[in-house]
This record gives sequence, structure tokens and C-alpha cells, in this order.
Amino acid sequence: MIERRAAIKQLLKDRPDNLFVVPGLGSTCWDLASLGENDRDFYLWGAMGGAAMIGLGLALAQPDKRVAVVTGDGEMLMGLGSLAAIAVQKPANLAIVVFDNGVYGETGMQASHTQRGVDLVAVARAAGFPRCFDVSDETQLAGVHAQLTAGHELLFARVRIAADDPPRVLPERDGVALKQRFRRAIGASV
Repeated sequence: MIERRAAIKQLLKDRPDNLFVVPGLGSTCWDLASLGENDRDFYLWGAMGGAAMIGLGLALAQPDKRVAVVTGDGEMLMGLGSLAAIAVQKPANLAIVVFDNGVYGETGMQASHTQRGVDLVAVARAAGFPRCFDVSDETQLAGVHAQLTAGHELLFARVRIAADDPPRVLPERDGVALKQRFRRAIGASV
């Protein structure tokens, strides 16, 4: 297992200018914010289970940009049907990366369904994702990083992370400000 802050740092190191990130709620949001605020990050602050579909919409609307959804196992389980919708569309510029700590961290660290046998990689593969990775160490994560930045094919990766609780780093909370800075970053009118 990988420490989650180390995982987000390695996943997004040397981030190319055309890589936009949609984090899920809670932990992945704080992990992304720990790298510093970036106009190309779209924090949801709501919409539990919706990060993958927001990423799909962005990838389809902006085919010249690379989109990474970085979310947790709890949120991915809540939006499991989104994997089928994404696989049918197969946007080559989209990556779904799930940080799986096996617990519902936002509600008290109860065991999540991934700890009880639900295999998110198998679900993504069955849905039709052409590239699926099951990551449990830094070497495997480096391979996902290379695929993520190259951006030539839809991919899914589960990254097994430790169930720890590092200090929270909260990003901007103003939804209008987040939307406007993100729209500027993608070149849309504000």
C-alpha cells in the first residue's frame, strides 16, 4: 500500500499544462489541495458519486485536454454505474483513478465494500475499459503516471492506499470562484 499524499504527489508530478483534475469528495480533494491550488483543478464540494461523470463530460467537451478523475473507493462505489457510461463513450483523454483505502473515511472508517470483495478493477474491465491497472506500489504507480500524462487511451486505475488520516488541506470553497477560475483555465468564457 502507498501513503495517500505520496500517491497523489507521484501521480501528478511534472503535471502537463493540458491535464485537468476532478477530485472526488473528502480525502482526494484534500490530497489534491495539499499539492497547492491549481486553476485546472475542479473541486466539487458536493455531488457524492458524481466525480466520474463530471470528468466524462469535461473529457467529451474538451477532447484536446487530458482529464483525470481522482476519487475514493466510497465515491466510486456510489457511482458504480458511471463506469459503464464512460466505457461506452471511451474518451481517450480520460483517466479514472480510485484511491482505495478499503474504508468509508468520511463517515467513521467503516469497512467499504472493496474490503469485502468488490473488485473495482474487475468491474471497470467488465464495463469495457481498455486499460486497467491495480496499483499497490510506487513502481506500478509510476506506470500509471506515464499512461496518465501520455493520454492516448481511456484508463482505470485502483491505487491501494493506506487508511490514514493526514491533516486536511482545504481548497477554495467558493463554488462561483472555483467555476470561474476553472472556466478561464479551459479557455471558456466566464
